[in-house]
Amino acid sequence: MTPLLLPKASVPTPKRTHGPAGSPSPRMTPQGPGSKKRSRRHQRFMERRALLEQRGLLRPRRRLGTQGPPGSLSNVTPRGWKVSKLGLSVSPSTSPEVTCSGTSMGNTITGLQPCLPRPNKYVAIDCEMVGAGPRGRQSELARCSIVSYDGDVIYDKYVLPLLPIVDFRTRWSGITKRHMESAIQFRAAQEEILKILKDKIVVGHAIHNDFQALKYFHPKERTRDTSRIPLLNQRAGLPPGANASLKSLARHLLQKKIQVGCKGHSSVEDARTAMELYRLVEVPWEAELARSQPPRPPSPTDPIADSHQYMDDQYWPQDLM
Repeated sequence: MTPLLLPKASVPTPKRTHGPAGSPSPRMTPQGPGSKKRSRRHQRFMERRALLEQRGLLRPRRRLGTQGPPGSLSNVTPRGWKVSKLGLSVSPSTSPEVTCSGTSMGNTITGLQPCLPRPNKYVAIDCEMVGAGPRGRQSELARCSIVSYDGDVIYDKYVLPLLPIVDFRTRWSGITKRHMESAIQFRAAQEEILKILKDKIVVGHAIHNDFQALKYFHPKERTRDTSRIPLLNQRAGLPPGANASLKSLARHLLQKKIQVGCKGHSSVEDARTAMELYRLVEVPWEAELARSQPPRPPSPTDPIADSHQYMDDQYWPQDLM
């Protein structure tokens, strides 16, 4: 009896989809819950990145192989800039949040540099001192004034020195015994002032004297001393190495008179004048500093820092997840 031969079961082979002629077949991606999860995660990541780029908190990515229109510097023009025939220049309607600097040629920027800190990161300070110690030769803080980038008063208080006052120096400081009646203790004032100066770029004239009176050291890269800017001396027609007074620079460059009379200086007026002088040469001076100083690593508290760790779920509200 001959055995009955059964036909072999045919195994279905997956259909292969072909691309255009001459192109290899696309790789088949495994389908499963794991790949769907990764796909959703990547989609969330890209949505968040697009949201941050739209708000200006992340630099837009430029795809490889893409170019901007002929004659343009890039596909994306930074906020506060405009494209001219000479290159990028600062637009008159620059956003107050972010301003940029570069190698200056008039008002035109020929080399793009990192963005400047926002104006609320700048303050100007001036202190008035009285004499203490033997024959009143030791300077002690008696008044401190701090103004914003726009000249608004942030802080202005009289301070009771740690040592007994020997000489009020009223002719220069404007301080009298009456002012000390409403003065606050030095340690309390120091704590308030240092909170304001933290993480700020501080402008002042001969500012080392103010820091010495505060018994404080501010980071050099965040200090702008208008008594040490050759650009200001050059504009005022003074020798580059000359130690020009605030009064002289204000008269030559701002056409204003300060520190007039015998009633003493006003620390608010001096701080505002220092900020005005700084703003005259802000862009070229910051560009010069950027070339001479090594690049500073971005601070984790800096809102413009391109930090990828903030793309994690923990930093996002529930309605965006």
